[in-house]
Amino acid sequence: MPPGNSYGQELAVVTVTYSPGDTLETFLDSVVKATSRPLRVLLADNGSTDGAPERAARRDGVQLLRIGENVGYGTAANRGVAEWGPEVGWVVVANPDIEWHPGSLDELLAAAQRWPRAGALGPLIRQPDGTVYPSARQLPALVRGTGHAVLGPLWPGNPWTAAYRQSDTALGERTAEWLSGSCLLLRRAAFESVGGFDTRYFMYFEDVDLGDRLGRAGWLNVYVPSAEVTHLGGHATSRVSDQMLAAHHDSTYRYLADRHPGPLNAPLRLALRAGLATRLQLLRRADRRK
Repeated sequence: MPPGNSYGQELAVVTVTYSPGDTLETFLDSVVKATSRPLRVLLADNGSTDGAPERAARRDGVQLLRIGENVGYGTAANRGVAEWGPEVGWVVVANPDIEWHPGSLDELLAAAQRWPRAGALGPLIRQPDGTVYPSARQLPALVRGTGHAVLGPLWPGNPWTAAYRQSDTALGERTAEWLSGSCLLLRRAAFESVGGFDTRYFMYFEDVDLGDRLGRAGWLNVYVPSAEVTHLGGHATSRVSDQMLAAHHDSTYRYLADRHPGPLNAPLRLALRAGLATRLQLLRRADRRK
């Protein structure tokens, strides 16, 4: 069973910023309407140059943690969570380009009471056009993950991608193997019992890895579709798509290699690295032809 909660019941928010633009204002305007509880927000800033975090920090209840350089999403989130005292037992970690629907954070908190072993809870995430993003998924096991990685860009409806994304699963409240890190409510005792995000992941897969480690430690990842948010889009990552594509492949390799350790799995890890490198080059060429 998971360890007991030594933290209080106060609620706080951590959002990692990297020149987030106007989306940060939307985030802050909407999050206060998402809960009736008192709320404090911390901006863990990875070296923004657009002035948005500084402007936002003028608001009541918003504080700015200047990290000064881009240390990656998980590392910045960990530093932000560590800023809160022990009275904070519930922490939201969310992208600054999330728009909260009214009451959505209270819905997540209510679900946490229904699921006392929930370590992480995630809402239904809509894209700007209103479609639902598959944010509650299975872990990328080797065969399923390889099928999704290779065929996903060419055949989106392939069975491996459908299984990985849980595309055919009903939208009711349920457990998942991992939840999108773009918007999470975390039981702080659970988050810190597994050491938070693995800081070796600069970007991508830190949420997959966290969901896996929470599950291994006896906690649950719970999908709560009665809570809704809209993900307005990758404002920061759109400017460095090639770098982010490389980061995604690096993180994919790290995740799969970590779960296939030892000398006997060395040929498998070598094949994974070669296959991912080939896929990265193909995607880069396709992107340049657009």
